[in-house]
Amino acid sequence: MGRSAYIPRMTKAAEQKAFRDALRSGQFDPVYYFHGGDDYLKEEAVRQLLAAAVDPAMQAFNVDQRRGGDLQAEALGTLLATPPMMASYRVVVIRDVEALRKDARAMLDRYLKRPSSDGVLVLVSGADAKPDKHLMIAGKAVEYSLLTGEQLPRWIIQRVERAGGMITPGAVALLQDVVGNDLSHLALEIEKLTSYATDGAINDDAVAAVVGIRRDETIGHLLDAIAERDAATALRDLPIVLQQPKSSAVTIVMALTVQMLALAWAEARALPPNRLATEFFALLKETGSVYAGRSWGEAVSAWSNAISLWTAADLTHALTALGHADQALKETRLSSDEQLVSTLILTLCRTPASQRAA
Repeated sequence: MGRSAYIPRMTKAAEQKAFRDALRSGQFDPVYYFHGGDDYLKEEAVRQLLAAAVDPAMQAFNVDQRRGGDLQAEALGTLLATPPMMASYRVVVIRDVEALRKDARAMLDRYLKRPSSDGVLVLVSGADAKPDKHLMIAGKAVEYSLLTGEQLPRWIIQRVERAGGMITPGAVALLQDVVGNDLSHLALEIEKLTSYATDGAINDDAVAAVVGIRRDETIGHLLDAIAERDAATALRDLPIVLQQPKSSAVTIVMALTVQMLALAWAEARALPPNRLATEFFALLKETGSVYAGRSWGEAVSAWSNAISLWTAADLTHALTALGHADQALKETRLSSDEQLVSTLILTLCRTPASQRAA
């Protein structure tokens, strides 16, 4: 029996490190395959490769960028067969590679068996495309998935530092709460913030001034108020939160469901206070891309502080109410989103069962 053709894959972090090493050394593999759910990170990788592989003055002669759906087999063959002009490398970028027609894909597969030594072919898949197993083997695969959890604050800090500034932890959390994980939007806001903060230090006040939203106007502040069963504050926050571009009744109900499930999970396990933060972080890491509505650090802090205010009966009642709210949002109704969520807030923040019994 022959040996298996299985080739073990590097981890995502190792793939990205190997690519960064190539950028530093200027020595590139003949074929790269960028895939994953974050288009911004993939496009940034393409820009970095082009800048490192081909002198800007020669890119007009040595760089071609096309989309898979627009390429005929003959045109693709010509692109791949053209040698570099007065440069070490010629780079061909094909975005949406999964959209190649059958004949063009056959042409690509033939090329991948014997790629040019002085060419760099960059194949980029769309965010929703499934990873192509053949391309992952034929080229150097690098995965760029959406940043979640602790990855996103690190990216924000690194981006600010690359721009020559610094940012406080509170400002990182506020920026993440307002913008979310849309890296292109975050990059734009960071560019504005570094210009605004003439001394290079970005704090909460700078974020509020540039982005236009204060901490007490975020969905995170709303979630905190509900966790603390503070209906008055939550109802005051709600209209402001609903006016924000990335907020809606659906996102609020989603984040509240995550919050209540996390509290119910901790309550059922009777976790001691000194283990709450560690266990909540472990839970978030296990669930991965769950929508917490704010940074993981803020969520964990709020949940750890609020757990004593909720009984098992309270949490069961809250999850039932959230289920009804989710169903109501999917149906034709007379109530507005604000009315529906206001009613939900009053239901969730009602007097705790322990006090009613007393």
